[in-house]
Amino acid sequence: MSELRTRMSAAIGTAPVEATRRGAERLAELRRRAETDYPPMGEMRDLARAIRLHTLANLHRYLSEFCESAQRAGTRVHLAADAAEANSIVESILRAAGARTVVKSKSMLTEEIGLNHALDGFRVTETDLGEFIVQIAGDRPSHIIAPVMHRTRQEIGRLFADVLGVAYTDDPPQLNDIARSHLRRRFLEADAGITGANFAVASTGSVVLVTNEGNGRMCTSLPPVHIALVGIERLVPSPAELAVLLEVLARSATGQRLSVYTTVVTGPRRPDEEDGPVETHVVLVDNGRSRVLASEDAEILACIRCGACLNVCPVYREVGGHAYGGVYPGPVGAVLQPALGVGSADLPFASSLCGACREACPVRIDIPRLLVGLRHRLVDRSSFSWLGLGLEAYSRVASNPTAWRLFLSLGSFGLRTAARDGWIGRLPFHASAWTAHRDLPGPGAPPFRVWWRNRNR
Repeated sequence: MSELRTRMSAAIGTAPVEATRRGAERLAELRRRAETDYPPMGEMRDLARAIRLHTLANLHRYLSEFCESAQRAGTRVHLAADAAEANSIVESILRAAGARTVVKSKSMLTEEIGLNHALDGFRVTETDLGEFIVQIAGDRPSHIIAPVMHRTRQEIGRLFADVLGVAYTDDPPQLNDIARSHLRRRFLEADAGITGANFAVASTGSVVLVTNEGNGRMCTSLPPVHIALVGIERLVPSPAELAVLLEVLARSATGQRLSVYTTVVTGPRRPDEEDGPVETHVVLVDNGRSRVLASEDAEILACIRCGACLNVCPVYREVGGHAYGGVYPGPVGAVLQPALGVGSADLPFASSLCGACREACPVRIDIPRLLVGLRHRLVDRSSFSWLGLGLEAYSRVASNPTAWRLFLSLGSFGLRTAARDGWIGRLPFHASAWTAHRDLPGPGAPPFRVWWRNRNR
């Protein structure tokens, strides 16, 4: 836990985390309003959960159907077992097409596999505004849907002035205009466009992008080559199921009825179409997902990447996304990263288990249950643990009434001795973490067990 604690201790109370907290609280409030204004939301969440679990239970069949449908539409489908193979496939496609300049839309999967680093020999430009800011700053995303939630507009203004050579401004519309002007040239020059996919439709062979900027649509329509990287778990059976998931996705992510752009791409452009790529490729990426699907953590693959769990999580809002030390932050990352073998194995312990993530999740993933399961397995693999030893001792004392009463009496005496004016300012050893930021009330007089015994008499 030392590395995780070090990162969290360094993050608590810093300006980036303060900005993250404000942004997360704003998104959480927008989600609450959207759900209140949409009475069928509860039923839609139940239906969305059923769709995702059904798809995962029949994933092999839907993957086969998607491959056949996509190939009929003219898309070339590639299967990648891991990150290295996925990156190699993309590089091979770009070299075969003679591509040198690439525009790319936001994709957590490409962050997971390190695609930008693998394409070091190409000029790759992130075109989502948040991802563009992250790229030119040499930074990392801190949120699944809002990559630069941790940065203020003043910081972004100074970054644009330093890197893009423009006059300083912290006015958001002007910052948008600066980025738009810079990126427009990249779109027109691009030899290839790379995107992720929110969903892939098995019955039609389509990939679906949900964005609030036009960059995703530009990446799929202007360059002659379009490459979509899709995690194998992002399949949906048909457009009917897609419609249900779109109903809950935007409301849960940003509080919108529907995102500004919902782009459905089915193969390359037809002879009678003016826009669209000459060739399209879909790279279906496993990278550990099959292993997770066969494990006790399979439910986490139902996630639709809305970020709602991050926005309500008291731990995420206190430490920010970078403290998680990997690609996927927040409650979903605390399960997904250890399950995939990405990031810190100790992430399941970075949770209060309050259940807020489960209540916010649009597909009702029981994240606290998954975290407890991961913790249990991690402790079982440990040869020795002071925490485990302490819990074993506690279990023995708590199951023996005589020992328990003696333990309470000794503990009460010690706490009364340490209290000053009814409050305890410092506790020893690991208990000092509690009193580092708050005082602890001293024991009551008489103790509850004495009061209860006298009351019954």
